[in-house]
Amino acid sequence: MKTIDPRHYDVIVAPIVTEKATLASEHNKVMFKVAAKATKPQIKEAVEKLFDVKVKSVNTLVRKGKTKMFRGNFGSQSDVKRAIVTLEEGHRIDVTTGL
Repeated sequence: MKTIDPRHYDVIVAPIVTEKATLASEHNKVMFKVAAKATKPQIKEAVEKLFDVKVKSVNTLVRKGKTKMFRGNFGSQSDVKRAIVTLEEGHRIDVTTGL
């Protein structure tokens, strides 16, 4: 049995399942919510080890938190860092099954 470094679970927070992420999956891309301080090499290593796939490239973006009104009070959402991981040909990740 292979051992997985628990730090990989700290890098990858959750898969993103949205309409945009579903359309990207047709082009061999998977979207993840990642830790704010995670770097591209860390994300690449974590995805390769956790899902046993080959990663071609990693693109990251930070979605700034929005200010929203809830029950008459203003609140702000947290900033969210996302990673768009492009997989090599022939490799797939089914995010609906979970880890």
